[in-house]
Amino acid sequence: MIGKLYLCATPIGNLEDITLRVLKTLKEVDLIAAEDTRNSIKLLNHFEIRTPMTSYHEYNRYDKAKYLVEKMLSGTNVALITDAGTPGISDPGEELVKQCIEAGISVTSLPGASAVLTALTISGNSTRRFAFEAFLPPDKKERALILEELKKETRTIVLYEAPHHLVRTLAELKNTLGDEREVSVVKELTKRYESCFRTTLKEAVTYYEENEPKGEYVIVISGKSFEDIAMENVKQWEEMTISEHYDFYINQGKESKEAMKLVAKDRNISKRDVYSVICIK
Repeated sequence: MIGKLYLCATPIGNLEDITLRVLKTLKEVDLIAAEDTRNSIKLLNHFEIRTPMTSYHEYNRYDKAKYLVEKMLSGTNVALITDAGTPGISDPGEELVKQCIEAGISVTSLPGASAVLTALTISGNSTRRFAFEAFLPPDKKERALILEELKKETRTIVLYEAPHHLVRTLAELKNTLGDEREVSVVKELTKRYESCFRTTLKEAVTYYEENEPKGEYVIVISGKSFEDIAMENVKQWEEMTISEHYDFYINQGKESKEAMKLVAKDRNISKRDVYSVICIK
């Protein structure tokens, strides 16, 4: 019999948020793989769970995943838990899941607490479409590329950040996305001092420069509005002559008639106006 991998969501603050199904599974599996055994033992002791535990973290995720896969292939059922929240979301659990699937091992996820969704739902921002970026990368070039992508993002954006990096990250977001972009800075989710500071990026930077950040943060930013995109496009066309605008579409491979139609639409003028300029040209 081949074992199975259970992704068990654990509380992100309030211990009462753990589910009955997760508790039952953690007691019944053969082995628990934990991101930090020193942290997880407190949770297991609280619920009187005596299942053997082993470490599985960022620095051993490849080799330890191979070891765990071998254990499951020999019949061991393994539960994976992270320090807080749902395993596999911005943590090394992603690698273990990948290796299990490649080895033909069944993987199931036991839903529960998740900082991403918890912060998103109380932020007041649009929840229909969102982009989760986790922690921005420390590498300057990679970080700059992602910030530039976020500048054009129309979906709500969700980021994680540690307190000692919060001001820097908010300042970078302000410089890239603009002073008045709406943001909700959420901290200490499900804990006693949970808060959601709804403001603009400019005001958020000012506030946290004057008030030292404490706790773990989730940053929820409104996406770029379609109205702003439309206005930017109008500005782009206004900086071109009609002839340059026409050439722009011709260089994209458009037929002359289609190019004139698009120019007229972009500039909100008649096709006759475009035709008269192009013919003179």
